[in-house]
Amino acid sequence: MPRQRTSSRPRNAHAVCFGRAIRELRACRELSQEELGFRAKLHRNYVGALERGEINPTFKTLRALADGLDVELSSLIRLYEEREEDLIAQRAHPAARVHDARRGARAILRSSCR
Repeated sequence: MPRQRTSSRPRNAHAVCFGRAIRELRACRELSQEELGFRAKLHRNYVGALERGEINPTFKTLRALADGLDVELSSLIRLYEEREEDLIAQRAHPAARVHDARRGARAILRSSCR
């Protein structure tokens, strides 16, 4: 049986929550990782690593992602905070359904139309 490839990079809970927020917004915008990378001037593999929580973005990268997703940086941070709260609630009550998967991203996208 072949071994499953795993990342050698350790993941922390903050990076994973942020990655989920990025993936959620990207999916709501119906963008591929490659398209988001192009818009944000980042490599598609870097976008994938961010979404998997393998790397922590710099402030410059956060700004580029927000621009690429066409949202305010504060909205991106707010969605991350919502996902972090969901994760904490889910750990406290594993059987409870915490949120509609894309509710937060849709609200942010609706409110961030420029």
